[in-house]
Order: sequence, then C-alpha cells, then structure tokens
Amino acid sequence: MSQPSLIMRHVIAALVTNEPGVLAQVAGMFAARGFNIDSLVVGRTENPELSRMTIVVIGDEAVLEQVRKQLQKLVPVVKVVDYQDVAFVERDLVMVQVNTKDGDHETAHRSEIVQLAEIFRANIVDVAPDRVMIELGGTEEKLEAFVEMVKPFGIIELARTGVIAMPRGSSSDAGRRPLRGGIRAYAPDEGGDDTIDPADLPPG
Repeated sequence: MSQPSLIMRHVIAALVTNEPGVLAQVAGMFAARGFNIDSLVVGRTENPELSRMTIVVIGDEAVLEQVRKQLQKLVPVVKVVDYQDVAFVERDLVMVQVNTKDGDHETAHRSEIVQLAEIFRANIVDVAPDRVMIELGGTEEKLEAFVEMVKPFGIIELARTGVIAMPRGSSSDAGRRPLRGGIRAYAPDEGGDDTIDPADLPPG
C-alpha cells in the first residue's frame, strides 16, 4: 500500500521581466490549474529590468514540481529558485488597527496593547482616541501569534504584505559552506534539477 503524499509548505522565488501584465499571467496560471497558493508577492529588485515574485505553495512534491514547470513555461519568467531543503530567512509584515475602548472609556486598553506590542517588538505607527495602529514584521508564525493576542481587544482593520524570502549566507562565504540539498534554480530552457551555489543566482 502506497504512503500518502506529504503536504508541505514550499517557498519559491521567480525572477520575471518588468512587463505589464506579468502578475496577471502568473496569477491566472495558478487559478487555471487550481494550485493552493498561500501567498504571492511581487516587488522590485536591484536590477530595474527584473522583479522578484515570492510564492508560498501548499502541497506535496508533485504539486511543487508542477508549479515549477508551469512557471518555466511563462515567457516573462527568467529564473525559478526553489528554497526546498535550504536555510533561508523569510519575513512578512502586518499593519493592524486595534480597538482601545472599553465601554465609554476610549483609552481603557491602550497601555495593555502597547505593552503587548513591546513584547513582540512591534511599532506603534498611529494613535487615535479610540484605536492604535501597530506594525509588526517577522515570520508568519510570529505575526499570527500577535494577531491572536490582540483579537480580544477588537481588530478594526488588518493588512498583510505576504512572505518574502532570501537564502541565508552571503555570496562571499556561500562557496565555502555547503548547504544541505542546495538551492535548486531552474531557467525556462532547462529540464534538469541542477544544484547551484547561492553565489551563482541571478540578481534579486
């Protein structure tokens, strides 16, 4: 009897050319094939001709392979970088407005909320008579834990950026320190699963 496929969280980065409609192409591809995308973020890189997409995929190895292959087929995609089996740093950012009122007392919970923000090393970025706006960056787990802690006070509004990620280590020492599994990078015209050094990655 075959073992059930292991459902995991995967982080993939794709370098794409700065052209109108690229994000729509990628999002449309995911929607058409029913991929379970947890997060999709696009932003500029140090190269003005390229943007970086960071995609968090929920699924088994077969789903991950299909995502890679379908991304490689899109013309604007220059390179697909898979962070599987590699130590990397990821960050998400949340901005949340939290209610400070308790009955008619508008600032009843303000000190408690501020103390909670300090514990999580969050920043108070706006204060109003009946609410505060808090900014917090970190891993998804950290952000979700903070959101759960402020829920009892009443969340008025919340916005999140989604995950961005980069592999650990610098290009100066990456060649000397081996990484388990390596970072697997795929260009649209490549079919193999080549393992490369992080220093060989393209800009972004």
